[in-house]
Amino acid sequence: GTLFENSKLPLTKWFQAMYLVSQNKNNLSALSLKRHLGVCYRTAWRLKHKLLEAMAERESGRRLTGVVVADDAVVGGKRCGGKRGRGAEGKAVFIAAVEVDDDGHPQHVRFDPLPDRKGDTLRAWVRKALDPDTHLVTDAFASLGCAGAQVAAYGAIVVSPRKSSEIDAFRWVNTVISNLKTAIRGTYHHVNVHKYLARYLAEAQYRLNRRFDLPSLVGRLLHATVRTPPSPEKWLRTGAVRSA
Repeated sequence: GTLFENSKLPLTKWFQAMYLVSQNKNNLSALSLKRHLGVCYRTAWRLKHKLLEAMAERESGRRLTGVVVADDAVVGGKRCGGKRGRGAEGKAVFIAAVEVDDDGHPQHVRFDPLPDRKGDTLRAWVRKALDPDTHLVTDAFASLGCAGAQVAAYGAIVVSPRKSSEIDAFRWVNTVISNLKTAIRGTYHHVNVHKYLARYLAEAQYRLNRRFDLPSLVGRLLHATVRTPPSPEKWLRTGAVRSA
């Protein structure tokens, strides 16, 4: 009844994988995990995605509160040519939200894939991801403005013709988006972002929200795995996540 069900791997291999996935500063690909554990690539992929599923389910119920700065972004697709940003072809859409304290320092984050940027989609995301008492801050994108009605306070900062990186309020959300994209591009060279993006976002969210207590990450991830239902490879290959 746990993530370990029907696994033929020794628990020591599982524990080693948990350590490598949780403590590595950058993301760890299935190919690297294969080399570290001395297993075949298919086994490493299955193990990696089971751990990502445990992270996704653990983070699915997190709701940000207080002051939250959010922005949508895209990842994947062609690296050169084509339109950039909103409207780019072949890219997967996601939204990043950063909860900041009174001094403007980041506390917790959420990364969620989006099927589109329509108002209804973003309103559903707000209801799932944010506490009703949240003060949400975004740019002046109309669909995000519609979502702002779901929380206690909403503020839109007009970015154009400037870049959002030039506006202090967006500093941290831009930083986490940039780091996330760099980690995905630098580690998962052939990742299918349209199929598996939810799990890779959950991996980044899980680690970032526990960055102040790295020594406890292995034990906490172990705790998450025994609370995660069995996830056979056939189901993992569909790209579905129970938290979606």
